[in-house]
Amino acid sequence: MTQLHENLITPEQAITLDGLFARRVKRSPEREAYRTFDRRRKEWQSYTWQAMADQVSRWQQALIGEDLQPGDRIGVLLRNCPEWVMFDQAALSLGLVVVPLYTDDRPDNVAYIAKDAGLKLLLIQDLGRWQRLEPSLPENHDIVVLLLEGGDNARTAAAAEPRLRYVPDWLPGSASTLRVRHGADPHALASIVYTSGTTGRPKGVMLSHHNMLSVAHSVSMRVPVYQEDVLLSFLPLSHTFERTVGYYYAVMGSVTVVYARSVSQLAEDLATVKPTAMIAVPRVFERVHGRIQETLRSQSPVKRKLFAATIDVGWARFEYQQGRRGWQPKLALWPLLERLVARKVQERLGGRVRLAVTGGAPISPEIARFFIGLGVPLVQGYGLTETSPVISANCLETNLPASVGRPLRNLEVRIGKHDELQVRGPGVMKGYWNNHQATAEIIDNDGWLHTGDQARIDDQGFVHITGRIKDILVLSNGEKIPPADMEGAITLDPLIEQAMVVGEGKSFLSALVVLDGDKWPGFAQDQGVDPLKASSLSDDRVEHAVIKRLRVALKDFPGYAKIRRVTVMLEPWTVDDGLLTPTMKVKRAKVLERYAEQVADMYRGS
Repeated sequence: MTQLHENLITPEQAITLDGLFARRVKRSPEREAYRTFDRRRKEWQSYTWQAMADQVSRWQQALIGEDLQPGDRIGVLLRNCPEWVMFDQAALSLGLVVVPLYTDDRPDNVAYIAKDAGLKLLLIQDLGRWQRLEPSLPENHDIVVLLLEGGDNARTAAAAEPRLRYVPDWLPGSASTLRVRHGADPHALASIVYTSGTTGRPKGVMLSHHNMLSVAHSVSMRVPVYQEDVLLSFLPLSHTFERTVGYYYAVMGSVTVVYARSVSQLAEDLATVKPTAMIAVPRVFERVHGRIQETLRSQSPVKRKLFAATIDVGWARFEYQQGRRGWQPKLALWPLLERLVARKVQERLGGRVRLAVTGGAPISPEIARFFIGLGVPLVQGYGLTETSPVISANCLETNLPASVGRPLRNLEVRIGKHDELQVRGPGVMKGYWNNHQATAEIIDNDGWLHTGDQARIDDQGFVHITGRIKDILVLSNGEKIPPADMEGAITLDPLIEQAMVVGEGKSFLSALVVLDGDKWPGFAQDQGVDPLKASSLSDDRVEHAVIKRLRVALKDFPGYAKIRRVTVMLEPWTVDDGLLTPTMKVKRAKVLERYAEQVADMYRGS
């Protein structure tokens, strides 16, 4: 793109999230708003803002027919698609409260949320989803369930079950004028987002229209967005990071959002869509990094050295552009190295990404240096669901990858007891749904939200997350270990899919390690063991080989942060087995409980 145009709608102009959408339709009716892949026709389908408004009006009419009252809670359990937006906007415009749910969450957890939030209506993908969910719902739960897809089978099921509606039959046949609210309260509750806590039942975070609007606008001030941008969306919209930044921020700036078909087809979608912007969690970048490293291992030493030289020169160029280093003669090599090496990696992301945002978890310095050194404009942000969710972010012009950037405007930050980062500002939630005690524990009387994260703020105002108060392991010698940092380094190894470091109160650290099942046969044969025998996982040769790889992964950690014992397994930890949250965070307590015997074995006789 040679020319970019800003087309921003402010929170003052929007007032509410549905007001934001209505203003966007009025301002940019014929611009492309969304693009999605039609699975039946096997082709990409495009919607203008006006076409989206026409569809939203149909959803408005249908929801009005369900006798819902302002303030009623309704849920959405869909993969990313334009219908998610249509449903959300129709609901918000009627004063309803939207409760997003994860498509891969366990049915019993979905049922718990439905009961806790008092859902009156729930939109789900298809009949199969209903059949998995129904056994977990109480028979007396008075809820209307909408089936978006399913054809004749869904239609037949809806006719037989009073709680079911088949959306193609439920929606009116034609659109009417989009209903627009006047005099709506921007501080009214817009959504309840259930946090996927690593302990206990999830808590419902209450977010207002103003919470999310103010954060989306502050992000646009930090990272400008343009109407020529094309954003490829693949993080679930139930994740507040994607919802605020990949949805409302995009509406605010008239960005075209393209919904990826699936994570497995992401590489192909990147090449087809050629996005200018993308939002991802670190794991996405780690996997791309891992695949490239695997390819490099089969290349000649000359090609590997050329690749390493490109990253080195590219990183030096980045530091020079940021004003942190002076010019060096080797920077003159960049145009050649970019053409020979870096551009090939950039093409894997579509070839025209001007902004890649990572958040949701810390990205390792190695991964950040890798992509930035190859010319990918990567910036890191940080936040919590409870802060709508962004607290701080880097920007392209002032990017310190070792940090999570500077706090957003209108947000106060301070370092409290135990080096805890505390924040206060317009994005801070209204509280936890039906849980005053939990609200009082996280938000003090002066309005400061206690993040639970340890941090420091440098003299330039950049925030550096240094640990998690509750996740620190304390060895018997008093040394304190942040396990998440170690686990992040360990899982950079392509062989290792998941890892959890243990050792609370012990004299040394151990780890539970899940290997990549596809790579296990070759690795096992390299160690001289039979990959088909379950006993091979506990063979001393396998354990020693894994520990050796861990030492390499943890070479930059202090001497006391070394892994001495491992338990190797192949069965991955999943949401279904209760060991991962829907946002793919490890439930440490649950994993320790499940593998208590294996952990005890690692410390037996020590």
